[in-house]
Amino acid sequence: MREIEQALSWIREDEEMVSELEAVRMIGLPQACLSAGWIRNYVWDKLHGYDTRTPLNDRDVIYYDPSRTDEQEEKEHEETLRKLLRRNGWSVKNQARMHRRNGQAEPYSSVEDAMKRWPETATATGVRLTQEGRLEWIAPHGSGDLFGLLVRRSPYFRDPAFFLARVRTKGWLARWPKLRLIQEPIGQENQEEG
Repeated sequence: MREIEQALSWIREDEEMVSELEAVRMIGLPQACLSAGWIRNYVWDKLHGYDTRTPLNDRDVIYYDPSRTDEQEEKEHEETLRKLLRRNGWSVKNQARMHRRNGQAEPYSSVEDAMKRWPETATATGVRLTQEGRLEWIAPHGSGDLFGLLVRRSPYFRDPAFFLARVRTKGWLARWPKLRLIQEPIGQENQEEG
């Protein structure tokens, strides 16, 4: 819990991150949060003592609205965020439709349910700014791997080859040399809470 409070404190002190959280809150998407590399990379940068943030490919905004699953709406939300902040690189995804893209029969029930199925436990992390101005931390696998600098396949992600290829392609182990890659056979995943 202390580590999460420290990360939230870092975010509160970062004007750019706060403005991004405010913009996401402003567009009013249900269960919306900034997630994945937006928070993972930031925490890993801080834990490595880097003075500047690793550049992002995009800012991952996820939300959950089963009544509006048109992909075009996501593009419109990306454009709204781009105009609000005059910043490119937004990826907005309604997790209510992502089960189809991911080849799963059953729809996800929430943002957290969708995040559980992401490839890595440390990536399944998000932050939202509530209407009351409070930062809310979301981590369905706990935060132990994120703060422990562990790259571990999610217990719900069943493709170890894809996971390993993703880790290599992203270049995480070179960018953050303190990271440790944890490889576990399917069915032997560590499900500890952080």
